[in-house]
Amino acid sequence: MANNRSLCEQFSRIIGGQPGFAGGKCVSTINRAQIRANILGKGFQVTSSFSFESVNKRTGRALCVGRAAFLQKEVNRFILAIRKQGIKVSSVRNEWLFDQPRLIYINIEAVDQPLAFARKVRRALDVIDKVHP
Repeated sequence: MANNRSLCEQFSRIIGGQPGFAGGKCVSTINRAQIRANILGKGFQVTSSFSFESVNKRTGRALCVGRAAFLQKEVNRFILAIRKQGIKVSSVRNEWLFDQPRLIYINIEAVDQPLAFARKVRRALDVIDKVHP
């Protein structure tokens, strides 16, 4: 378990999120505090999360997934950047009816070594961060 905790902390540090465990998997959560959103007129914390589980002891590869929140104007740039990293985009959708601004969630997935996946995600997120510091 200590080895998984260390790997999870490294994974989160690369992504720039807060590490944690949920359901036996490592989850790194990023708070997008720069997005001041509300749903039904009430404040809403916009977060993105990335995780890995089922690490193969021989190859070090795991199921790596993410659910990331974006403003509409950020969606295309992120999709292009994440696909260039070889990561699959499995869904693009909005989750809320009365959100301001409109938030779009993108789910991604790959079988990869967790730290390699984290570096790829960070590169794709950096494309957004450079446009919106």
